[in-house]
Amino acid sequence: MIVYKFGGASVKDAAAFRNIFQILSALSSAEKPLVVVSAMGKTTNALEEVFQLAHQGLSYTETLQNSQRYHLNILQELFPQQDAPVYEAVGKQFQELQDILTNVSPDDFDRHYDQVVSMGELLSSLILHHFLQAQGLANLWLDSRQYIRTDSTWREGKVDWEWTETQIHAHLPAILEQQPVITQGFIAGTEQGATTTLGREGSDFSAAIFAYCLQAQSLTIWKDVPGLLNADPKLFEETIRYEEIAYQEAIEMAYYGASIIHPKTVQPLAKRCIPLYVKSFLHPQEPGTVIWNCQHSRIAPSFILKQNQCLLSFHTKDFGFISEENLSVIFQALSQYRLKINMMQNSAISFSVCTDYDAQRVPRLIEALTPEFVVLYNSPLHLYTIKNYDQESLEKIATGKEVLLEQRSRQTYQLVCRPAHAAR
Repeated sequence: MIVYKFGGASVKDAAAFRNIFQILSALSSAEKPLVVVSAMGKTTNALEEVFQLAHQGLSYTETLQNSQRYHLNILQELFPQQDAPVYEAVGKQFQELQDILTNVSPDDFDRHYDQVVSMGELLSSLILHHFLQAQGLANLWLDSRQYIRTDSTWREGKVDWEWTETQIHAHLPAILEQQPVITQGFIAGTEQGATTTLGREGSDFSAAIFAYCLQAQSLTIWKDVPGLLNADPKLFEETIRYEEIAYQEAIEMAYYGASIIHPKTVQPLAKRCIPLYVKSFLHPQEPGTVIWNCQHSRIAPSFILKQNQCLLSFHTKDFGFISEENLSVIFQALSQYRLKINMMQNSAISFSVCTDYDAQRVPRLIEALTPEFVVLYNSPLHLYTIKNYDQESLEKIATGKEVLLEQRSRQTYQLVCRPAHAAR
């Protein structure tokens, strides 16, 4: 059994859907993959905007109609016959989305977010399912919320691995012996039947969950780049492709924010030694990169940029030393408001953390800790990380920047700076 995952760029238009059909058609008759898809193009961003407007009690009609037109235009290219059943299936999803939006309230932001934003993957997977059927490639559409169970930690559900593996192992191998399966990334379900999401860009993680539970031969993630690169080519020049990379190295790169891999993706694969291939859907015959249980010498430096960062500094009000008790209070609050620490540093009377800026969570954290600390913050900032740095790579990143915080270990260098200009 093999698992394929196609991201938003690989289902962004009608030509992209046709390309997926070509990739799947090239498989042998014995290979019937489980295919995980993301929302189409920038649909998740659009649904986030729709939800924000609804949550604030503002009109979201125009933004929602734009998203609906985007999907309809692609449908009309793929299905010229207007009576094709996919039109009804997609229409029902948008009607359900409208019903959910009508009931969005100012309370319970994260729970309502999951119910709205999850619709993107349901739409893309339905369209792919119907398109492949129309091309003569039989397949089964599957609702991943019935197979991946999480708790009710909205926007970042924690997987119930035992239940999930039992459910997947009991039903999917027999199905995959007969035909491919099309399902969704990013979304899951609770025991009570509510929809949860696995965190932004969580479709890779969904694919890894399925691969782990199926004990798959491999997982292939199809991207718009030729493999795992040492930097995002949209942000950095002169990138190189890694031919192979060890699980541990990939986990560390993902942890620091490498955009090509979701941070939680590699760990379940490493536990069962399932190789992860990162390949280009534009050039499917090219080798890409394999992430697996290999040994290699020091690899080329990798450059990672995380934007929209916030630097928070906590000072004791009496100018006393930052103690373990102070740190415990700060860490507990960061955990409570689910803010991930991307970098941290302490001095005698202050403790600083760099975290992703979240307009809902950061102000609440500051409000909660202000009675005990003087809290200062800067945003928006950039966080640069260099893995396996050398002197040349340090100079490339640090030169000409207003550095607010920096840190280095034997293999990793990080700096927080103001976003004066893009890295080149």
